[in-house]
Amino acid sequence: MTPVTDDGSAADRVGVVGCGLMGSGIAEVCARAGRDVVVVETGRAAADAGLRRITRSLARAAAAGKVTAAAAEAATARITVTTDLKRLADRDLVIEAVAEDERAKLDVFARLDATVERPDAVLATNTSSLPVIRLAAATSRPAQVIGLHFFNPVPVLPLVELVPSLLTGGETVRRAEDFASTVLGKRVVRARDRAGFVVNALLVPYLLAAVRMAESGTASAEDIDRGMTLGCAHPLGPLALADLIGLDTVRSIARSMYEEYREPLYAPPPLLSRMVEAGLLGRKTGRGFHSYGGRGDLMGEDGGTGGDTGTAGRAAVPPPSDRPAADGHRHGEQPT
Repeated sequence: MTPVTDDGSAADRVGVVGCGLMGSGIAEVCARAGRDVVVVETGRAAADAGLRRITRSLARAAAAGKVTAAAAEAATARITVTTDLKRLADRDLVIEAVAEDERAKLDVFARLDATVERPDAVLATNTSSLPVIRLAAATSRPAQVIGLHFFNPVPVLPLVELVPSLLTGGETVRRAEDFASTVLGKRVVRARDRAGFVVNALLVPYLLAAVRMAESGTASAEDIDRGMTLGCAHPLGPLALADLIGLDTVRSIARSMYEEYREPLYAPPPLLSRMVEAGLLGRKTGRGFHSYGGRGDLMGEDGGTGGDTGTAGRAAVPPPSDRPAADGHRHGEQPT
């Protein structure tokens, strides 16, 4: 673990905006790494639910022997969940993890710019598809804005995409990469500031192709997924993975990528849009391309939450457990 420093260069004080699936996972790994973490949610009910999600995850990690009971208790003690954005004023690093909605994210960055007092604080976004430069433009300090795209479940999956914009400063890049790799122990890949970055630029067209195949009647959802799990040794078929991510999130990412590239392979198929409009969002609502037993949190093997592109992350997600997936999106829910 990186030693605590007085100048904040190791990001001793971390803020997270949003305590949904991704935000709670990010807060957990930061606290487990010894950081003081303040998480902001929109309302008391969402804040309480987010804190319960974190404490349950840490309890499961302790029960599985991933951390000691003492370490889990200490990590919980380092986390404060609040509804007051002003509590982020003294943070060295703030990670935005709200829903994959450009207006919501722009609002968060404008408010962070007015709230966070340290002039060289790193303002990071966990967006899975939106160009980082658009969010940076909402602030007066674009050199301090960078993409840190975690993957879901955050405590389990080792990858982080590091995405500087054209205006991100070199020192911001160095500090963000050091935090992800040295403090959190993640494996970092660098990506240019293009919609979808590396993972979703590859993954989302594959998911959309599977939706089109089901839409055309080429094969059933079960057979499409069975073909990829048994024929290509994928741990999860594309339609089951889309259900795990959340069909609304898949559509949001696809829309963002289609807006950027105008290539047909990124366009959301009509069936996907109709399912989102019908509220058939996948595991978190109990029904998508497949049916599930109910609602609840889909948890990763060491207590991380499963579900959204990141989200919400979308690649290399472990096979779903028998548990149903996450509750609907809140302020902080951006699963890839």
